[in-house]
Amino acid sequence: MAKVTVDGIEVDVPNGSNVLQACEAAGKEIPRFCYHDRLSVAGNCRMCLVEIEKAPPKPISSCSWPVADGMVVHTDSVMVRNARRGVMEFLLINHPLDCPICDQGGECDLQDQAMGYGSDHTRYHENKRAVKDKDLGPLVKTVMTRCIHCTRCIRFITEVAGVPDLGATARGESMEVGTYVEKALSSELSGNIIDLCPVGALTSKPYAFVARSWELKKTDSVDVLDAVGTNIRVDARGPEVLRILPRTNEDVNEEWLADKSRFALDGLKRRRLDRPWVRRDGKLQPATWPEAFAAIAEKATGLGPDRIGAVAGDLCDAESMLALKDLMAALGSANLDCRQDGAALDATRRDFYTFNTSIAGIEEADAILLIGTNPRKEAPVLNARIRKRWMTGGCTIGLLGEAADLTYDVTMVGAGPDGLARLGAGTDASARVSGGPDAPAPDFAQVLRDAKKPMLILGQGALARLDGAAVLAAAWKLAADVGALLPEWHGFNVLHTAAARVGALDLGFVPGPGGKPLAQMLADGVDLLWLLGADEFPTARIGASTFVVYQGHHGDAGAARADVILPGAAYTEKYGTYVNTEGRVQRGFLAIYPPGEAREDWTILRAFSQTIGRKLPYDDLAALRRRLEQVNPVFGRVGFLPRFGCTDLTAPAGDPAAISAAPFIAAVTNYYQTDPISRASPTMAECTALFAPSRLAAE
Repeated sequence: MAKVTVDGIEVDVPNGSNVLQACEAAGKEIPRFCYHDRLSVAGNCRMCLVEIEKAPPKPISSCSWPVADGMVVHTDSVMVRNARRGVMEFLLINHPLDCPICDQGGECDLQDQAMGYGSDHTRYHENKRAVKDKDLGPLVKTVMTRCIHCTRCIRFITEVAGVPDLGATARGESMEVGTYVEKALSSELSGNIIDLCPVGALTSKPYAFVARSWELKKTDSVDVLDAVGTNIRVDARGPEVLRILPRTNEDVNEEWLADKSRFALDGLKRRRLDRPWVRRDGKLQPATWPEAFAAIAEKATGLGPDRIGAVAGDLCDAESMLALKDLMAALGSANLDCRQDGAALDATRRDFYTFNTSIAGIEEADAILLIGTNPRKEAPVLNARIRKRWMTGGCTIGLLGEAADLTYDVTMVGAGPDGLARLGAGTDASARVSGGPDAPAPDFAQVLRDAKKPMLILGQGALARLDGAAVLAAAWKLAADVGALLPEWHGFNVLHTAAARVGALDLGFVPGPGGKPLAQMLADGVDLLWLLGADEFPTARIGASTFVVYQGHHGDAGAARADVILPGAAYTEKYGTYVNTEGRVQRGFLAIYPPGEAREDWTILRAFSQTIGRKLPYDDLAALRRRLEQVNPVFGRVGFLPRFGCTDLTAPAGDPAAISAAPFIAAVTNYYQTDPISRASPTMAECTALFAPSRLAAE
């Protein structure tokens, strides 16, 4: 530790820190444009100038100057104030000063720091330069004349996202930031450069000229468009969500947000279900709530428990799934399932289906094996964490599945589950590294065995197969063989793609004794099938005689097949509990009210239960959440995730020897359209047309 005195305040900071960090530790605010805690140091803007005793007698950029023991720093001397005014004057020479029409107005670092550290006049009256705007695709809007060349966007896209699309061309006054060849940004994290830009050069294209920041009501929530559980802030005005931004959570998403989660919000107001519908004479017709409930009750009357089933969708909150489970129990039915893709998830033990190492724990791993997953498409924020670990060095990453550009080098171990057996036997002879044909190909079996903290990440593409149970058991066996299952380290991880899946498994939303899974419900047929936002399975396989109740918020595949539609609330329109892929319980809050006659899902189920004389035992959200904790105590652990090692090596059900040779197939083929909300989004349709045109044509 180094002792540094900042404006008379003595602080201890770690060796290797810079002066700016020492000043922050002392509680001093240092202005900056180019410096960012999560990016490399560039030293471009020179706004963070300070004065350091016994250093060269000039203002020094604090972001690029390392601390030394006994250093004395002044952050507000006459020299520093004059230097900052001069730097601000230089920055504004070519800036267009178009604040009244800039989308960044009201939350612009340049505005704030010009007021706090700038001067009230300028000595430069020459003509300002103009720069041609760049077309970066349908998500990021550019006004490059405003750019101050801080290079935050370049460093983020290159270092964090791992897709070096942006760079600077020319020098001096001719310097421009953009793509070297005009193209759209191909990263699934590109929207984060909007947050990083300290001026109005990069703003949200869908949000352009829509609202000012002070007009918006801000609500904390949790993203549900993948299973990472990214912490978000929902900005709404009146009845409409206008913007979604990330919130900082070091354990989950740091401060990043994936593009689909940020930009699919325009799907929240399209194709919405805002009233009940009942099918009469083969055609869906508007109905009242009592009429819809009566139609369901009439069908349910007299049905045997084995003739009723329920399926929970991928975006559901825990409260609604528990209410549906309790309703099915009241009707005597054990036909429940939350695995629309047929994934062979073993719900008997929590560490069989969660990301046990935790997302933050990725940074401790020294060897990672990806099995049947493409985290760049399935969980871009988590993939950025893997890349962050790879960038620090000392971590080899293997891939068992489809070859893909994951933004970091990987050792190809194989295409199918037979690679698990080879790795377990220590006979990995076919490995190669994606770094190029001349790169050395390590024996990945030996890499795993030599690692102190090896990690396996098992994707849904490996489990949603006929031999999924065998793959799960084989992966667990491999984890045990290579020392990934230790009392102090649990290196077996399942990466989910559905935000509701872990919460549903925690609630036991799987077939009970004698119950049927979804595949059997479709094959054998049931007389009444309740779909709670379930749209991700082939609804054409539902029997023609099956009476389908669809409860959800969008007119997607499930609603098209329904006999009765009950309009529910989207995740921004209700208070909900969600459990992410690592098993972390988090809560979202109501930002706007559901449209029309739509209601929160658990209240719909509670009202229907009273209609059929099987009233559910809770009347408000607090009582329902107490019931959640009764069913599984983990729901009382909101926001906190303890780290557990593995002390029980008992394997999940399944025969590791029963795996087939068929290669793994990716669980997500089109990142931009994976759920009813993103499929209803015009912005995501634009991205699909640009980045996955073959998927759009197939649909």
